[in-house]
Amino acid sequence: MKQKKVPMRMCLGCQEMKPKKELIRIVRNKENETSVDFTGKKPGRGAYICRNVSCFEKAKKGKRLERAFEAQISDEVYDTLKQQLEENDDQ
Repeated sequence: MKQKKVPMRMCLGCQEMKPKKELIRIVRNKENETSVDFTGKKPGRGAYICRNVSCFEKAKKGKRLERAFEAQISDEVYDTLKQQLEENDDQ
C-alpha cells in the first residue's frame, strides 16, 4: 500500500518543520479578521505555531504573526492563543 504524505508546516516560533496536525493554526480571512483556528479548516491565510508557550513567546516577541499576515494582530488573538497553550501545559 502507498503511504499517505504527511503535510508539514513551519512553526513561527522555533522555525522547525513539523506535521500540520501537531501545530495550532492562526487564520486571517478576507475581511482581515484574525482568529485562532483549532480545527484547521477555516478559510483564509494560515500561519502555524507549536503547542508550547516558548514558541508562542518567540513568535510574539519577534512580531512574526504580524509579518506573516502583513497586518496588526489584536491582543485578543494573542490572549486566546496563550490561554489555550497554558491549558495544554496543565494536562
